[in-house]
Amino acid sequence: MKHGLIPAGCLLMAVGGLSPAAAADLTISCGAVGAELQLCQDGVARWEAETGHSVEVVSTPNSATERLSLYQQILNSRSGDIDVFQIDVVWPGMLAPHLVDLRQHLPDGATDGFFDAIVDNNTIDGQLVAMPWFTDAGVLYYRKDLLDKYGLELPTTWAGLTEVAQTVQAGEREAGHSDFWGYVFQGRAYEGLTVNALEWIASYPEGGTIVDDDGEITVNNPQAVEALSLAAGWIEAISPRGVLNYTEEEARGVFQSGNALFMRNWPYAWDLVQSEQSSIRDRVEVAPLPTGGEDGQSAGVLGGWNLAVSRYSEDPEMAADLVAFLTSADEQKRRAIEGAYNPTMPALYQDDEVLAAVPFFGTLYETFTSAVPRPSAVTGDNYPRVSNAFFNTVHEVLSGNAAADQGLESLQSELERIKRRRW
Repeated sequence: MKHGLIPAGCLLMAVGGLSPAAAADLTISCGAVGAELQLCQDGVARWEAETGHSVEVVSTPNSATERLSLYQQILNSRSGDIDVFQIDVVWPGMLAPHLVDLRQHLPDGATDGFFDAIVDNNTIDGQLVAMPWFTDAGVLYYRKDLLDKYGLELPTTWAGLTEVAQTVQAGEREAGHSDFWGYVFQGRAYEGLTVNALEWIASYPEGGTIVDDDGEITVNNPQAVEALSLAAGWIEAISPRGVLNYTEEEARGVFQSGNALFMRNWPYAWDLVQSEQSSIRDRVEVAPLPTGGEDGQSAGVLGGWNLAVSRYSEDPEMAADLVAFLTSADEQKRRAIEGAYNPTMPALYQDDEVLAAVPFFGTLYETFTSAVPRPSAVTGDNYPRVSNAFFNTVHEVLSGNAAADQGLESLQSELERIKRRRW
């Protein structure tokens, strides 16, 4: 039984069914973006009913940057108050020293049927430190009804998106929809902006991926300058200035309320924009993100979350059993159907019930299997510094405080200083 208290200052909010005085057998941290928390609670409840054990579910900040800081605080204190952590796809290498090798607690073949690339991503120095829970790649949501209304085709380039967004925004505002915008995305200075901006620059030929697989800094180039300059021009033109403080949910709120033509987001938003409460239900479609031009490519960045067990858990065997249950095929299928969360098992992308619930899982399968990774593997423990430097630079450019070429030149110097610490 667990008897500790969550460390002061962690700002974790207990949402399980236990009273404050009750001691749960396990504690799991889950995200709260969209339906994420409810789906986690539902899965945990099923495991509780099956095993007779009790689990306390705690939610964490929506910002991945804030969540990582929170986790590092808990783990560095060697606290056993959280048994199971939901960790980002870019964190296994950073957090591995604090996580158990799940192969020591799960049966042989536990990773059979999962995407090999994600299993490899979660295997650090031969140890499986996390099980794949759901994967992700950035996609473009758009109002099909409005494109039809104005006789426009879905744009395939960022420049085309800019032009179409301007046209529809002007038309809607002239029709009296004064709060309407052309495009919303995640523009706050946090990990989500690293993802968005990497999608922009990687979609251009030779735009780079911030740091390449050999550890070479690739972000300071004319194509990246062009990509960021175009994006900076969106602010107050087709995107509200408030987008500079948007995370996933703020962008979804604007789009789902009918106040935007295009939105960049993760697949989870599909279930919500198609819900009975949505004002744009049945008027939305999903497509790959635009390219940087005729020779460019759509570059949805790889996302996704995994479940890991803390080395400081009092019962790692029980915690690993909970992880195995939550990442099972049955649970992943339920989460795909009920919340549009991408499975980490190829077979589920051919499941008729899954495809009926989320049709674009079939049409955009290649988008998910060829997503662009962030440079976390090559930069290792320095990845948070690399990402922070990148998203802060991009935010300055979007805010109008720096020109793209100047910002990227300064970023180059900063990344070179970080690189000298050896990534």
